Amino acid sequence: MKYDAIIIGSGQAGMPLSLKLADKGWHVALVEKGPLGGTCINTGCTPTKTMVQRAQIAYYASHAARWGVRASNVSVDLPEIVAQKDKVVHHMRGPKQGQIDQRPDMRLYRDTARFVGPHQLSVGGETLESEKIFINTGTRPLIPAIAGIESSGYLTNATIMELTSVPETLLILGGGYIGLEFAQMFARFGSRVTVIEPRDQIIPREDPEIAAELRRSLEIEGIKFLVNTRAQRIERKGDSVVLSLAGGDANSAASTVTGSHLLVATSRRPNTDDLALDKAGIATNEAGFVKVNSKLETNVPGVWALGDVNGGPQFTHISYNDYQIVYGNIVDGKNFATEHRLVPYCLFCDPELGSVGLTEKQARAKGYKLKIGSLAMTHVSRAIERDETNGLMKIVVDASNDRILGATILSSAGGETIHILYTLMLANLPYTFLKGAIYIHPTMAEGLFSLLETVKPVS
Repeated sequence: MKYDAIIIGSGQAGMPLSLKLADKGWHVALVEKGPLGGTCINTGCTPTKTMVQRAQIAYYASHAARWGVRASNVSVDLPEIVAQKDKVVHHMRGPKQGQIDQRPDMRLYRDTARFVGPHQLSVGGETLESEKIFINTGTRPLIPAIAGIESSGYLTNATIMELTSVPETLLILGGGYIGLEFAQMFARFGSRVTVIEPRDQIIPREDPEIAAELRRSLEIEGIKFLVNTRAQRIERKGDSVVLSLAGGDANSAASTVTGSHLLVATSRRPNTDDLALDKAGIATNEAGFVKVNSKLETNVPGVWALGDVNGGPQFTHISYNDYQIVYGNIVDGKNFATEHRLVPYCLFCDPELGSVGLTEKQARAKGYKLKIGSLAMTHVSRAIERDETNGLMKIVVDASNDRILGATILSSAGGETIHILYTLMLANLPYTFLKGAIYIHPTMAEGLFSLLETVKPVS
């Protein structure tokens, strides 16, 4: 069967691309062996942020006295939270089948796709052909090669959200974005949480003072951290899991930690194993991610890789932007590319970490002369009034032209506020453009007024 386009995977690039191409009158095949919607809707953003919000409610309720409110007998009904999470997931996923059914030029294949040539796929015993093929198969958890891990009964970001009883003690391998969101979530549900991170700070991409402030905030809630620490062996002993540790904090503390549950949140691996990419001559890197150029095309002309599977920034909104790039280029005749793409993102802890562009350490590594501004949230009226003063704002500026190179806002609603500075960067305007602006009082965004006043040259 010949198609104008074949899309493998119904994630946040594949689904909108297939629908828009079908709306243009293209004969489109969409291949999806799992639930429609990809990682974001089914095991990523939608379910996790639903549960993060419930965890925040639990925190407010159990700490109500801090705000002068009396609350008693607060408890977490995890089965009900999981049921609410599932309801939201089904609500987001549900319309997608109908969207496909409404398009007569689109066919959904519920099977695995394997390349048999550069532009041929085998799907459920049928051969599909197209001059335009788009790979949007996403990623899954990468399980580290630690002795005993396979028999430990570990959890992943997907399976931990299926638990219906709160872990008594939760051990987490990995102090990155996924690990920290679940660390705070389950600490607020009532678990005792320990995070083991092999590098010298949590969220290693971020500047040290940002990571340190977030760590301090999480430690206030009782979360323990072991950095520069690796798990060498994992053993299941009855109802417990025991990790043998080495390095860093393990040398100055117990060499083992014991928990009731273990979450593996170390890294992700691409879903390319079953694609038989070698049959098409499609190149991958050592980790299995599909290599693409700045227009997201592989080394095989007419084959593109979109979203997490191409090894770019692992965010849903970047997957969607990948769709916008290829659609704009192929259908609208644009010349979109990824070289200078600004990538905003957010870590949905409390306080939220919203960020865009370069960190200070990245800007220094690139040789920029810098101006830096920084402001603790203890100086922001709205944060003081809410009694949520953990966090800080930071801006990194090119000293030669006053353009913003990057910014980070660690605060309540940090993921929202960062968009103001992101918009300024998109417009290629100097940071001084906002210095005379009027900010609504009192808002978190009003903190930008004071932040910009702190910008000074640094050596």
